[in-house]
Amino acid sequence: MKKERIAAQLYSVRDYCNDAHEIVETLKKIRSIGYRAVELSSVGPLPPRELARVLDGEGLTCCSTHEDVEELLTDPEGVIERLEVLGCKATVYPLPRDQDFTSAEGVKRLSKALNRSGKVFAKAGITFAYHNHNLEFHRLNGRTVFEMLLAETDPKAVAAELDTYWIQAGGGDPVEWLGRLKTRVPILHIKDYGVDSKGKAMFEEIGQGNLDWDRILPAARRAGCRWYVVEQDSDWENGDPFQSLKMSLAYLKRQFSD
Repeated sequence: MKKERIAAQLYSVRDYCNDAHEIVETLKKIRSIGYRAVELSSVGPLPPRELARVLDGEGLTCCSTHEDVEELLTDPEGVIERLEVLGCKATVYPLPRDQDFTSAEGVKRLSKALNRSGKVFAKAGITFAYHNHNLEFHRLNGRTVFEMLLAETDPKAVAAELDTYWIQAGGGDPVEWLGRLKTRVPILHIKDYGVDSKGKAMFEEIGQGNLDWDRILPAARRAGCRWYVVEQDSDWENGDPFQSLKMSLAYLKRQFSD
């Protein structure tokens, strides 16, 4: 596992990406912290060509993007055009917004739509992945929705961007899922899981929560993960997401080779 394969998810710093000036300053901070790659999400209006210029100027790679879910399913060609400008080879379906997970038929409808788009992306040499949250661990007829989605989608067209926090929140085991989906997890969302003094679940900097990284990271390596994306939705150290990203990177650098 190489340190340059650790990326920062820009959703973590979404409050600092509202316009062109903020985006430029945020990317400078991300690079100065030590990240060499980012996953784009929740970035304000900045033309792809200009964004690509800024990323290149800071020495940052765009490892993947989170795109609008409707556009991913209805206009994958438009997404591909942007990715080509960014020099990016992966995109992610980030959230099953407005999807029906109350029935097997609803899950099958989404699976078919994911397959259709995934084949378009695959033909263009783009990896298309599905990002899980905890809602996919709802059970239907004895199986989780996540199991059903993965069974109904073509591994050659639809990969998985596993999220360690949300697997834990859904009652799953990140290590088990990495083993189950080996070769199908090109991107891993690294997020730690903790609880506050009242027992409420909370996000933590990597190494500060309760997830067993001594098991998770080797399992990710065995699964062939190419990118390790650090994300922290909230609960930042001193309310500062940049400080949290720095703490997480410092921990991970001790686990990764040069």
